[in-house]
Amino acid sequence: MRQIPVDTSTAAVMVAQSPQPKVKDRRTGEIAMDAETGATLMTVDVMFAANGEAEVLSVAVPETGISGELVMGTPVALTGLIARPWENEFNGTKRHGISFRAVAVTSLAADTSKSKAA
Repeated sequence: MRQIPVDTSTAAVMVAQSPQPKVKDRRTGEIAMDAETGATLMTVDVMFAANGEAEVLSVAVPETGISGELVMGTPVALTGLIARPWENEFNGTKRHGISFRAVAVTSLAADTSKSKAA
């Protein structure tokens, strides 16, 4: 599967919705697991602002890659963010889109408070 690295160095990124377990199968409620580590996959919705535009992205990240308190509005860093194009067909209807995955989502709130104190 093709993976496209996403440059976040010039973007402002903040939490739009706190992490939630990623559901693999909506019918059964099965939670998605990371194939490499076996960790529970979480979905974190982030507001990604760059080049004068902003949008909300849903990013999958292993639970072990979430650090700090991630509440709405918390500035974060996305480590190893990649985009993956996808396409499927269900009941004769073709769908396609882009999914996002990161190795880690780290709160920058502590860094901000430390720099204000200095």
